[in-house]
Amino acid sequence: MQKASLRKIGEYLIRRCKKEDLSQVASINWTSLPEHYSSYFFEATLNELPEAFLVVEKDRMVVGYIMCRIEYGMSVLYKFRIARKGHIISFAMLEQHRRKGLGRNLVEEALQALKDKGCSEIFLEVRISNSSAIGLYKKLGFKIVSTIRWYYRDEEDAYMMGRAL
Repeated sequence: MQKASLRKIGEYLIRRCKKEDLSQVASINWTSLPEHYSSYFFEATLNELPEAFLVVEKDRMVVGYIMCRIEYGMSVLYKFRIARKGHIISFAMLEQHRRKGLGRNLVEEALQALKDKGCSEIFLEVRISNSSAIGLYKKLGFKIVSTIRWYYRDEEDAYMMGRAL
């Protein structure tokens, strides 16, 4: 049975994403990030791992989201090890709802969901210019494990960051 609410923070609620939230999630993605996904991708990701596709809601409006998936392959943390890895694919919060602890809480809930699904580590890619996101991830125990040259369409580099779960 799905938990209706994961965490309440003041007027905000962190909960699992529902199919009817996807249009708001896509709008936040388009508003907040230069990397955009198709509606099919959002829906497929939700169907694949609903436990780690979470939203922040205020007054019945979605104001932020995080979506993750599980991958199998070489560890990002340890050489020559195969791992079940959580991957934070996309994470965004509308500007006016930032700096309230919501992002940290949202990531923590996603990390717990991935741990509960048997992941031993988690990784993500982040623009090297996104100092606020990098700072948040470092506070949550992530380390920069590599730099990926020309990762984004505009040719900006990305840091791959990871941590054990």
